Amino acid sequence: MLRAMRKHAKFFYILFFIIILTFIFWGVGPLDQPTAVPVAEIGKEKITVEEYGRAYDRTADFYRDIYKEKFNDEMEKKLKLREKVLDSLIDERALLIAARSIGMTVSDEEIEEAIMNEPGFTRNGVFDRDIYMRVLQLNRLTPEYFENIKRYELTLIKMVRLIGEAVDLTDDESRYITGDEQTAKAFRQALLFDKREKAVKSYVEGIKKQIKIKVNTHLIS
Repeated sequence: MLRAMRKHAKFFYILFFIIILTFIFWGVGPLDQPTAVPVAEIGKEKITVEEYGRAYDRTADFYRDIYKEKFNDEMEKKLKLREKVLDSLIDERALLIAARSIGMTVSDEEIEEAIMNEPGFTRNGVFDRDIYMRVLQLNRLTPEYFENIKRYELTLIKMVRLIGEAVDLTDDESRYITGDEQTAKAFRQALLFDKREKAVKSYVEGIKKQIKIKVNTHLIS
């Protein structure tokens, strides 16, 4: 299952790039993190100040690594980074709610496979449990907590995959693809990628219209 998901992973993360940023290397998902006032409420789901802060910091670090000293307050405002981080977290929650509504689950075997293939837990290309436990201890995480994080992550990936794979190019769209075999293949993949990305975005927007969403923007300003 996970191997098949990796094969199609190219478009999985375009909409939910925060998934990557949040989970490098052990970001925190929507687990129990009590706070007085949440940044946002999506149905019964809540995005806490702590969770938002972690996601924002990882995202800012990501851009800082790319732009170096050019990444400053002005660029942050121009990119509307705070709003984008929150929007992505809200999209994740909406997708998670949709996944639960159709009974989508992630098995213990899938979680185990994902953990065993995590590069940071391997030695010479092989999973090392001692490294795994040491890393979790250094980050004050229990195995149970980290497994919940992976379950959240994999649920979102599976849901995006499910939506994307329901989309394909029509005969009319394919008819306009010309050129040699390699060029035609690349063009087809680009068109399909774009179409699947739009399908996921459209699906999420549809879900959000059915859910009561409350955002406390003053907490991120």
